[in-house]
Amino acid sequence: MLAVHQLTAWGLTPGVGGYDAAILVVAELSANAALHGRVPGRDFAVWLAYDERGGVLEIEVSDTHEKCPVPKAPASDDEEGRGLMLVEAVADRWGIRERRGPGKTVWARITEAR
Repeated sequence: MLAVHQLTAWGLTPGVGGYDAAILVVAELSANAALHGRVPGRDFAVWLAYDERGGVLEIEVSDTHEKCPVPKAPASDDEEGRGLMLVEAVADRWGIRERRGPGKTVWARITEAR
């Protein structure tokens, strides 16, 4: 996963700071974009930024589908539907916004000390 390489290049490592939370968020938002946000012939994009002084990781995943994800509490026997609840649990903040062109961007911010 390219996100792992980028976080490592920034000096972040597994088990330290926001690394593990960031990997979970990137994986979950990317999976959502691939499964639910896919429009035939279009892909999704992942953007990462790191403010070393503030210890803040920013993650954005954009896709071209118009429908916005809605967090929901799944039934206990459901095998899916918990992804945004995980993002909400590990990120300091997250949200959804329109993007340039069709679709939306789901973003999350993670502070290392969290």
